[in-house]
Amino acid sequence: MEANGIVLSPDPRLRQECAVIEEITPAIEALAEKMKRMMFDNGGCGLAAPQIGELIQLVTIDCDYSDKNDYDPYVLINPVIVEQSDHLVPFSEGCLSIPGISCEIERPDHVVVEAYDLDANLIRYEASGDLFCVCLQHEIDHLHGNTMFERLKPMQRIKAVKEYQDALARGARPGETE
Repeated sequence: MEANGIVLSPDPRLRQECAVIEEITPAIEALAEKMKRMMFDNGGCGLAAPQIGELIQLVTIDCDYSDKNDYDPYVLINPVIVEQSDHLVPFSEGCLSIPGISCEIERPDHVVVEAYDLDANLIRYEASGDLFCVCLQHEIDHLHGNTMFERLKPMQRIKAVKEYQDALARGARPGETE
């Protein structure tokens, strides 16, 4: 199932391990541009390739998306969390593929991520206790077949899935939360 070009849960594509990108081709560059537009148009701060049906390790992130004229999202190719703290903090998360709800997810409050940019430069991103930190982890989860539902405890998951089903029945679209 899709809405506004975004793959919606429980589509099986969201549960797939994504392939490593071996070469940055013009098709990868075009896909990154498409993802940036779709992320902005749907009001997201992150988008992973499987969320548009592409099962490759490509992510776009922009946590400061206030002005489309000054819009320059990060593009991360084959991102890997190389360090993370043991200290977990709760953060209310939404997801373009799970519209209409938000869930409180506990994640490490500090991460270091390595990824390639579109020029094949290895870039190191470090984030602590903010939306960027959460977004990095959330989008990387998508590349490994995990949605925010998998981060919830069993009873929380049951409640969140019910809320999501209700939101879909109300017509929730990507970019909408409670």
